[in-house]
Amino acid sequence: MSSRSFPKGFLWGAATAAHQVEGNNLNNDFWQLEHAAAEHGVQFSGDAVDSYHRYQEDMRLLADAGLNAYRFSIEWSRIEPSPGKFSKAQLAHYRRMIDEAERLGVKPVVTLHHFTHPIWFGETGAWLGKGAVEAFSRYVEQACTILDGVEWVCTINEPNVLAVNHGQLRRVAEGKEYQRVGALPDTEIGEALIAAHRAAAPLVREATGAKVGWTVANQALVPVPGSESKHAEVQHIWEDMYLEPARDDDFVGVQSYTSQLVDENGIVPHPEHPDNTIMGWAYRPDALGIAVRHTHDVVGDVPIVVTENGIATSDDQRRIAYTGEALRHLRDAMDDGIDVHGYLHWSLLDNFEWGRWDPTFGLIAVDRETFERHPKPSLAWLGDIARANAI
Repeated sequence: MSSRSFPKGFLWGAATAAHQVEGNNLNNDFWQLEHAAAEHGVQFSGDAVDSYHRYQEDMRLLADAGLNAYRFSIEWSRIEPSPGKFSKAQLAHYRRMIDEAERLGVKPVVTLHHFTHPIWFGETGAWLGKGAVEAFSRYVEQACTILDGVEWVCTINEPNVLAVNHGQLRRVAEGKEYQRVGALPDTEIGEALIAAHRAAAPLVREATGAKVGWTVANQALVPVPGSESKHAEVQHIWEDMYLEPARDDDFVGVQSYTSQLVDENGIVPHPEHPDNTIMGWAYRPDALGIAVRHTHDVVGDVPIVVTENGIATSDDQRRIAYTGEALRHLRDAMDDGIDVHGYLHWSLLDNFEWGRWDPTFGLIAVDRETFERHPKPSLAWLGDIARANAI
């Protein structure tokens, strides 16, 4: 089989999120939820994988493998522990992370908000509270003081999933039932997040000169024949509402893991299948191609970066097989003229998967007692692809 190369300067890397890897983010809403919902089976992040102190080792493992980009998030609740009070020490910590990446020849892709916010922001109504956009903009302005030289900045990670999660909490607060299957993004919260992104993006662009965008969880939804109108309706609520604002951005992040059908009733749940991942999702490496093509259909010529793609599995050979096939579908989409600038695997580390420790997405395993890092064969495999810049 002949190799297929990627454009010069293509980003090859992996991603993490602050709350999932740092440990002891005591002042954010998810730490609060872990305690409040412990009796419902939500697990405790605790020390996570202590990447707050071990980021140098993590970045070195990534760079030594041959990868050239690292997407990580900075934690709002550390930087602004109470309203309008900013931590110079925490800002300096994240600047050291940026400097370390650059020292290693790794491009930092910095996410300003990855699912978590300060407890005080939640107490004022979170995204539906008065002054939410102003509060987020105030934080973003402070974050910009450490972003000098950073080329890629994501404002908000997966606003559509954020709108699902906060919509569910809103339902419970209103005395309604928590929807375990088929929940759609709360459109009111979604509109608030769009407003926050539209306010933040120009602030970052002006202050730093970085390329600015946000990342969207692409469901790679496919209609059951005859259900095209329902598919269009669901796809708009789930994705297109969030992709349309990206037409004004410097890039858009595509995040893809699996694909689902839509019938006349809505999204069809993943049926039980031995190939399903630890998350219970269908094994669909082709989803990345579907996601990139659909995103291009909505945003036009805005450059795309794959900011997350991966599989929750304990079998690393399966991770390699999944990722290899996903990359072939990505290259096919690029051959059809879609402008893609990078591929960032989820995740660099096995980490805290939002209330669960079982799903292992990482290229590196971590001993949660000693925090010792154990690179998996998939890390070297992806690094070899990055060095060759070809599959």
